[in-house]
Amino acid sequence: VQLQASGGGLVQAGGSLRLSCAASGRTFSSYAMGWFRQAPGKEREFVAHISWGGGSTLYADSVKGRFTISRDNAKKMVYLQMNSLKPEDTAVYYCAARLGGLGPTELRGYDYWGQGTQVTVSS
Repeated sequence: VQLQASGGGLVQAGGSLRLSCAASGRTFSSYAMGWFRQAPGKEREFVAHISWGGGSTLYADSVKGRFTISRDNAKKMVYLQMNSLKPEDTAVYYCAARLGGLGPTELRGYDYWGQGTQVTVSS
């Protein structure tokens, strides 16, 4: 599976962005998907996860109620709708795919990663 993240940009605090992750490969629907982010000088952290069928989602406490993860298996796409953005949401955002094993918040549990897209939120 190859992943390509897009949709990042510069937005004012309180604004919205929608990130997209395009996947290639015939087995995309077999993978659960996650979004992570990494701010300058910080470790990469979990943001959101969605099960292979889309019926189960999980969010970091810091984004719960503001971000929504979704997927379209027919289009091989995963999305992250980000609302009420804050300056502390500034980071490079990565999409990733996992088959299972380690928990959905664990970086090491993911098998494939996209290249990242920059999100900058100004105050």
